[in-house]
Amino acid sequence: MTLTLPGTADRGPIVPDGDKPVLDVVIPVFNEELDLAGCVRRLHTQLSEHFPYRFRITVADNASTDRTLEVAHALADELPEVTVVHLAEKGRGRALHTVWSASDAPVLAYMDVDLSTDLAALSPLVAPLLSGHSDVAIGSRLARGARVVRGPKRELISRGYNLLLRGTLAIRFSDAQCGFKAIRGDVARRLLPHVSDTGWFFDTELLVLAERTGLRIHEVPVDWVDDPDSRVDIVATALADLRGIVRLARALATGRVPIGQLRSQLGRAPIAGVSPSLVRQLLRFAAVGIASTLAYLLLFSLLRTGMGAQGANFLALGVTAVANTAANRRFTFGVRGRHLAGRHQFEGLLVFALGLALTSGSLAVLNGLTAPGRALELAVLVAANLAATVLRFLLLRSWVFHPRRQTETLRSPR
Repeated sequence: MTLTLPGTADRGPIVPDGDKPVLDVVIPVFNEELDLAGCVRRLHTQLSEHFPYRFRITVADNASTDRTLEVAHALADELPEVTVVHLAEKGRGRALHTVWSASDAPVLAYMDVDLSTDLAALSPLVAPLLSGHSDVAIGSRLARGARVVRGPKRELISRGYNLLLRGTLAIRFSDAQCGFKAIRGDVARRLLPHVSDTGWFFDTELLVLAERTGLRIHEVPVDWVDDPDSRVDIVATALADLRGIVRLARALATGRVPIGQLRSQLGRAPIAGVSPSLVRQLLRFAAVGIASTLAYLLLFSLLRTGMGAQGANFLALGVTAVANTAANRRFTFGVRGRHLAGRHQFEGLLVFALGLALTSGSLAVLNGLTAPGRALELAVLVAANLAATVLRFLLLRSWVFHPRRQTETLRSPR
């Protein structure tokens, strides 16, 4: 049976609604008086000729000190589809957060003013959002099929940053910082209140939350030519990104971002008849199980010198069971935050009781049959714990952390 999550059914194809624009493309700018007019006119021509629905181009001026705002207003007077938003403070993330939060368009996008990305990729970017196939779309300079022209320094920094994200935040999308992205408006309204960054890390934070929430991220390989006149401070941006990674990792670990609740509201339903992420869950459960078993054996050996085998087994298994449930909850089954944590630990203790019965029963049978040495006793415990581990995985996956039980609890009135 396919699990239907709240919020999933209402993300079907987008139907144009009268005079309201279907697409709102934001161009964040700071002191871009020379490049702005050419960018907006090229984008306007591209959309007029190749986009079949009404659109809006929003120039978001980030406290420019040159004639950028004047140029933007002139473009708005010339082209009816162009609007201007002026912000008193700098920050690309601040500009996108402000404009996207207020926009009435069902599809929201943004691109950098230098138009490093070929505009031919714009239609493939927004098409899966219009159809309801995907929730977020990103241009990728690192996906197969992308064609990129840039210096080795920027290439190394870009690849290094995305590798760092994979190692620290376990991302699966390939390019976090390409200035060419789109998102469905209904999804943005749910995610934006939880995105804190106002600068360059905004993109990464939004994408990580989207991925953790269970949204579908569509990647479009792009043709991208580096802007030699880019004024981005690479060192300052890199330091800000590192601080952003630390802050976001802490927020996810402490449950400050309600991932479980967002997933229940926005996450896509699993494919019917297919167990979600079974291989990955098995690998992570095995890693947690190996660590737990080593910790258990160490505790049992230490406690065994001062008490009987049953007491040592009970205490060692109890301590490691609590840590094992918490680790599997977070890493194996992706349940974050404090919601239902107490219930999960209680049910984990019930599973622990079954494991205790299995291992204690094995010890009782062994000691009833013979007077075992320490090596044989440990060997029997290892075998019993392996059997208890298999049982534990099945119960955790099909009962304690089953997605349907989490969403049914969130749905139930309080």
